[in-house]
Amino acid sequence: MNNKLTTKQREHIGRVKALPCSVCDAPPPSAAHHVKQHQQFTVVALCTDCHQGSFNGWHGQKRMWLIKKMDELDALAITIERLLDESLQNR
Repeated sequence: MNNKLTTKQREHIGRVKALPCSVCDAPPPSAAHHVKQHQQFTVVALCTDCHQGSFNGWHGQKRMWLIKKMDELDALAITIERLLDESLQNR
């Protein structure tokens, strides 16, 4: 598998990282969490704690996710909505 990102993929990930966290709304910059590996357009904006935190994070005990009653698709929907809002504002 070719791991080199295209220009469009890099730009998309950059826009996602500029969003607040899709779980707790922590201010940017965010990490780009891949819902599925190597699928560059299904990335979610997550702060460090909601992404990799041992207690709150997706790669930990997922406590924040449980409190918010969210899964990856919920967070992806928020990320997409914010990207669309940003796109409409920049018209």
